[in-house]
Amino acid sequence: MSWFKRDSVSERKPKPDEGERRVKTEGLWLKCDGCREIIWKKDLEANQNVCPKCGAHSRIDAFMRLQLLLDEGQYEQFDSNLVSTDPLEFVDQRPYRERLATTQQATSLSDALISAKGKLEGRPVQVCAMEPKFIGGSMGCVMGEKITRAIERAMAQNMPLIIVSASGGARMQEGAISLMQMAKISAALMRLDEARIPYISVLTDPTTGGVTASLAMLGDLNIAEPGALIGFAGPRVIEQTIRQKLPEGFQRSEFLLKHGMLDAVVPRAQLRTYISKALQFFTGPVQ
Repeated sequence: MSWFKRDSVSERKPKPDEGERRVKTEGLWLKCDGCREIIWKKDLEANQNVCPKCGAHSRIDAFMRLQLLLDEGQYEQFDSNLVSTDPLEFVDQRPYRERLATTQQATSLSDALISAKGKLEGRPVQVCAMEPKFIGGSMGCVMGEKITRAIERAMAQNMPLIIVSASGGARMQEGAISLMQMAKISAALMRLDEARIPYISVLTDPTTGGVTASLAMLGDLNIAEPGALIGFAGPRVIEQTIRQKLPEGFQRSEFLLKHGMLDAVVPRAQLRTYISKALQFFTGPVQ
């Protein structure tokens, strides 16, 4: 029995470069949510955060979204000083005001949406991009106000509007005030429609709740990225309510396209070109 002897963990001495090697490689590899394959992080980023093996679209933040859509990634940002006043003085596990401050520091954003103006293949556009890392991209009074102001700027400057949705829905910490944003934005979009200015809605993973029930489905053109979760209530809630098993791929963008809820499913790498051609159809060539 003395032939084999294993050193205890406390006795084992790490190799000189072992700790350094672990630090250098940490976070450089990611597992794809689609095919579960291990991917070199730089390869994923070079492919616009789309898996080069199976094509699964990973979530990206609002800053990257604007960089991918707009010419040279250049844009002018609006209303970045708007912040929620915590109208209900809401407290759950911790005060909403504290949660806001922590998230603002972590994301460098005042709320869950960036409102900007830039050019898409030479055409000036107003763009709103939601940030899913900011309390799930939820829609509160600030997001509602930012989108409404973007719509008003689009009308004033006769400029197409693009809204990229990535949201869990209305923000519960603002209660009925957050739900009021659905009607507020929808009314503004009606005025935009009456002015005959195009609005393109881009639905990404996830687009759910009050955002789906209002602005996300009101575009002149509603397009989505592949595999995006799109719906009002989540599939688990629906199954528990109707006590039935849902079809395969239910509430994914391909399923919604097949059943007439979307106009197109467009891969991320083709979004710029697709939207540019759509705007040319709506408004003619760039002047």
